[in-house]
Amino acid sequence: MIQMAEQEAGKPAQISTAAAAMPEAWRRTELARHPERPYPMDFIEALFTDFSEIHGDRRFGDDAAMMCGMALFHGRPVMVIGNLKGRTLKERLARRFGQPDPEGYRKALRTMKIAEKFGHPVFTFLDLAGANPGIGAEERGQGEAIARNLIEMARLRVPTIATVTGEGGSGGALALAVADRVLMLENAIYTVISPEGCASIMWKDASKKQQAATALQYTAFNAKELGCVDDVLTEPEGGSHLDPACAMAMVDEKLSFHLAQLEAMPIDELLAKRHEKFRTIARYYTTAE
Repeated sequence: MIQMAEQEAGKPAQISTAAAAMPEAWRRTELARHPERPYPMDFIEALFTDFSEIHGDRRFGDDAAMMCGMALFHGRPVMVIGNLKGRTLKERLARRFGQPDPEGYRKALRTMKIAEKFGHPVFTFLDLAGANPGIGAEERGQGEAIARNLIEMARLRVPTIATVTGEGGSGGALALAVADRVLMLENAIYTVISPEGCASIMWKDASKKQQAATALQYTAFNAKELGCVDDVLTEPEGGSHLDPACAMAMVDEKLSFHLAQLEAMPIDELLAKRHEKFRTIARYYTTAE
């Protein structure tokens, strides 16, 4: 396995010659987008038992790009939420390549409020480039749905853990990640915009995506240094797609560790720490010379 200590010390992992020529951020981007990489539902199926799906937002419909439900985590009742990408082209088209509509976010919020009512922890899993930017989604209140999730997750009175397993893109990802603990797999990315989109805006040239990836500083280790995530989870060498069972075991161990810590805190202390964490992200200080 790639050792996090070696990464932090600047020692390169063993990678192919072609990959070695890529900027580090872009190499990890390609791993985050690998078509065989475990998706959120793969983690849910492997780590939780007795899953019972919750459908619909009780306003418009049921979003095929968002999966929510009740489950057991080592015998403990919990709520789990994750976006769905699909493996086949037909599935991906039906699920908009994992980009949720507003009813998906509202379904997720409904699930979280049920969890709060019964005192169950909430686990979310993210692998999405962003929310669906289509006209229909905007007409049905995409921005409001995302904003509402941010507000409600910030004050949800149960422990919450979000895990970025692949791409964590823009507000679409943040709407599931205002959590007490935000975890990232080491080859995941967490960013306000895709490198292609950034390159198109900054240089008017999407081919400069590798340069944009480096400038965005969106790798797991960058995000940890900036305070956007709480823990970086080591993956099997070469990426989670090469040894999914090992990746699942590692995630299971980390989720158990963080849940035990969170459940040991009084709820008011938990909320205060959650609030303070998100208030201090990207805080800058200036000093007089």
